[in-house]
Order: sequence, then structure tokens, then C-alpha cells
Amino acid sequence: MTDNTILITGGGSGIGQALAWRFAQLGNTVIVAGRTEASLEETAQGHENIHSQVLDVADDASVADCAERIAREFPDCNMLINGAGIMSLDDRGDMELARRIIDINLLGTMRMCEAFIPQLSGKPGATICTTSSGLAFVPLPTGPAYSASKAGVHSYSLQLRQQLKGDIAVIEIAPPAVQTGLTPGQATREGYMPLDDYIDETMANFEKDPTPVENLVANVLPLRNAEREGKVEERQEMLARMLAQRSE
Repeated sequence: MTDNTILITGGGSGIGQALAWRFAQLGNTVIVAGRTEASLEETAQGHENIHSQVLDVADDASVADCAERIAREFPDCNMLINGAGIMSLDDRGDMELARRIIDINLLGTMRMCEAFIPQLSGKPGATICTTSSGLAFVPLPTGPAYSASKAGVHSYSLQLRQQLKGDIAVIEIAPPAVQTGLTPGQATREGYMPLDDYIDETMANFEKDPTPVENLVANVLPLRNAEREGKVEERQEMLARMLAQRSE
């Protein structure tokens, strides 16, 4: 929890930004990376141990440039948190949007992990965090591309954990619906988990010894455990009702 050098993608807003602040408060060196320089500077403002790096996880050259700079300027980097992601509440039938979602959420995670495994390998406390979603386990009726991208992140996390066993820890973060700016109006949407509450519970999970390989808050367990409980269809219908209520 302390004395790490942590790179967080998607660190200019939402969960990534909140995690950056919490880890910085614990005395870690944090590098926030994302596409919008102004939002990264907002995250870093007032924190001497937070640095910024413009990065597009959907661009191979940008990922390579980021890896080269981190290796040069932050050689002690031992932790990567993949927080970059996009979502639309309705991506049905829009193949261009689906391609963009998958390129950022799934392939972006894979690009970053593959680029940074050589740097993290052998470091004390080396850790990769991926970010899936409760929707990886119970797909959103109107979000097939988003749900599939997060299911892909879950599958990739399982593979990566086995591949890197004994060298780099792999922790999957699977948030529920959280009040962030991920979709329009979500930051104040009733029924979504307040961001501070989510971060409190997530950080408490990180503090556990041993650290769980899946960082799950209580709110996401109905989705994460749906298949085990034989309730996937029931939980899908619940999500459909929530969507219908929002559209009324």
C-alpha cells in the first residue's frame, strides 16, 4: 500500500482519478495517464507525488512511447492499474462504436499489460490491476459491446494471472454501477454507488492480507455470483427494469 510507483490509466477522472489520490495520500509515487492533458493536470494539482503522461491506450505508438518514458523517468515503477475505458448505455447495432469500445476497454488493457510486463517483472510488489465490471458477468441488455469487452478483460485477467504466477500479481477490479462521469448523467444517478463509498471499500480490499485476486465491493456481488447461483437471467431482467425506469 506504500512506497510503490504506480501507473494509472484513465487517471484523469472517475475511479482512476480517485484511486490516484488515495494511493498518493499513502505516500506512493503515482503517474496518471490519459488522453486529456487538462484532466490529468487537475488530478495532479496540489500533489507533488502525482505526475502525468498523455496516453491513448488505443494507439500502439502512444503505448510504446508511454512505456519508454516510464522506463526512463520512473524505473522503479512496480504497479500498473488499467483504468481507461469508455461506455455507452446503448451500443446495439453500432459497429463503429462497438469497435471503439473493444479497442479501448479490452485491447487497450492488453496493449498496456504486454508493454509493461517486462518493466514490472522481478520488481518487489509487482502488480497489474485490470478493470472489468459487474457487467462482465451479467451483460447489460443494451450494452453488448461494453459487456463483451469487460467479459474479455475478465478472461484475459485469468490467463495473465496464470502466466505471471510467482512474478507479477494480477488483481481484477470489477466495479458495480458507480457515480462517475462514465456515461451522461451517471455522476448523480440515483441507485448508483457513490464514488467515495466505492473507493473506501476498494481500498479496504487492497489492504487485506492476502490481497484478493478479485477486488469486489458488496454492491457487485449479485452480478459476480449470478452464474454460480443460477440467477443470470433473473439479474439480466433486473438490469432491463432499471433501464426502463431511467427512460420513463
